[in-house]
Amino acid sequence: MEARVEPRRTIAELKDLRELTGDENGAQRVAFTSTWAKARAWLRRKLQELPTEIHADEAGNLWATLRGESEQALLIGGHIDSVPNGGWLDGCLNTLAGVEILRRINAQYNGRPPVTVRLVDWADEEGARFGKSLFGSSACSGHLDMAEARALKDRNGVRLPSALAENGIEFEHVMECRKELANAAAYLELHIEQGPVLLDLDRPLGTVLGTFGVERHAITFHGQAAHSGSTPMNKRKDAFLAAAKMSPEIYRITERNGGVCTIGSCTTKPGIVTSVVEECRITLDQRHLDAAALARMLAEAKAAGERFAQEGNVTVSWDRLWQIEPILFNGDLIALCDKAISETGAAPHRLPSGPLHDAAEVARSGIPTIMMFVQSLHGISHNKIEDTKEEHLELAVTAFDNLATKAIRWIERSAAR
Repeated sequence: MEARVEPRRTIAELKDLRELTGDENGAQRVAFTSTWAKARAWLRRKLQELPTEIHADEAGNLWATLRGESEQALLIGGHIDSVPNGGWLDGCLNTLAGVEILRRINAQYNGRPPVTVRLVDWADEEGARFGKSLFGSSACSGHLDMAEARALKDRNGVRLPSALAENGIEFEHVMECRKELANAAAYLELHIEQGPVLLDLDRPLGTVLGTFGVERHAITFHGQAAHSGSTPMNKRKDAFLAAAKMSPEIYRITERNGGVCTIGSCTTKPGIVTSVVEECRITLDQRHLDAAALARMLAEAKAAGERFAQEGNVTVSWDRLWQIEPILFNGDLIALCDKAISETGAAPHRLPSGPLHDAAEVARSGIPTIMMFVQSLHGISHNKIEDTKEEHLELAVTAFDNLATKAIRWIERSAAR
């Protein structure tokens, strides 16, 4: 009889992990902390039950390799780290579903599948402690900014290289992990959606088209401080007034172009109640799956900023904080993901991912990549109330295993051409 996955076992293991590394406030598996190390050790014990080769690479990514007849490798990725007080499924769902798929493949092929299958637990996907997301996967893809990462500190002043050293990772060698992708032929990732699209459509599963590109800037309006009691309204150079006009404008920009825009912070100087604002700094995050639309959104925001500055007799300056291009996933794998979902009896739905994932870094390295989403109850993540119906989790593990089977066949066909 053909081997099958046992989704209920994955759900039980997810609950065990929640009990081991969470509390009443949610998951506490922040990367490079003792709780994260405890979760990693627990995961290793699960993997040691299989005939896999297990090692951590130079960036701290944990790999479990089931050698196949071919060196061409199917990668299944996830992350066991979480944000503080995070959800119980974020990241670890894909990791533990991957463990279950390894069990099925090992049983079906007596430990020797037609292609090599590798599960990777990426280090510090969330960036919760040091503010740098996708650390392990960006090192592996070759896109990690070493100078930026070297200077990162946590809230206690601990530098990232020091925290890595405490976990047996030598910072200056992290980029050497790029060799792990040498024989990668396809990459699969399962994740909770973290948003409300599938919930609103009443669909349990979705096929992810790619991850949004991001333009993230600090916008500073420069005016003139003046006494709030003695300065007439028509004589003021109010930096806050110009900045405030940006808030409704970014909504109009998204209405025209799609995507999402967010002003996430606002700081003023001198920041006292008796002074007109001399300087106002806001941060703008813009995201879109289409590169041309993202560029238009940025251009329109810059034009608006100049217009509002001129209207208020102030000036404006822009500083880019971060940028990443839209990442589109592989067309063949998108079609296979649709089929894998349909075989469970669920109707697939294609959607982009607003949040970034390790899959984006793998795709940037040129490896054919696909993600599958499972519905999020409440449409929320990074929160202790994050949840998914258990019947949807069962469907997700089954569909993800279907996708792994199809991806193995796709790799074999591609190699034969």
